[in-house]
Amino acid sequence: MLKLWSARAPLILALAALIFGLDQTHKWWMLDVVGIGDRQPITLTSFFELVLTWNYGISYGLFRTHAQGLLIALSLLVTVALWLWANRAPKLFTSAALGLIIGGALSNALDRAVHGAVADFFHFHVGSFSWYVFNLADVAIVAGVGLLLYESLGLPSGRARHGNA
Repeated sequence: MLKLWSARAPLILALAALIFGLDQTHKWWMLDVVGIGDRQPITLTSFFELVLTWNYGISYGLFRTHAQGLLIALSLLVTVALWLWANRAPKLFTSAALGLIIGGALSNALDRAVHGAVADFFHFHVGSFSWYVFNLADVAIVAGVGLLLYESLGLPSGRARHGNA
């Protein structure tokens, strides 16, 4: 049976809304207040700058396409699956991690719907090495996935251990 709502749903929703709101506010600020498109790059350190890059692909610009409707539909489908998982998850930690991913995915999907691509701004580089340009939604998605990976490696559960170790 599908569990559409659980006692954790308000937490999941709050985290998703927080990430969505922070990311969309930052994108609005960079595009409309700072005017990054006309002022880039804005160098903050020798290894970090703010730029405007439009991502037409999925993560890190892979599988670049102008069929943004397909990517929006995929994002919404994945979001529904993550919502169901988050509401059935046995641990609060899992639900919280999934809330971060949901918020980031929905914010990037809104970018695709409004702008036809995802706005990315953060650019780290050292010498000739240049990292992918990303946004706050991407940070939340990567953090959520990282928390899920951490948990899968054996998050301490607080149970008593047996043996001499």
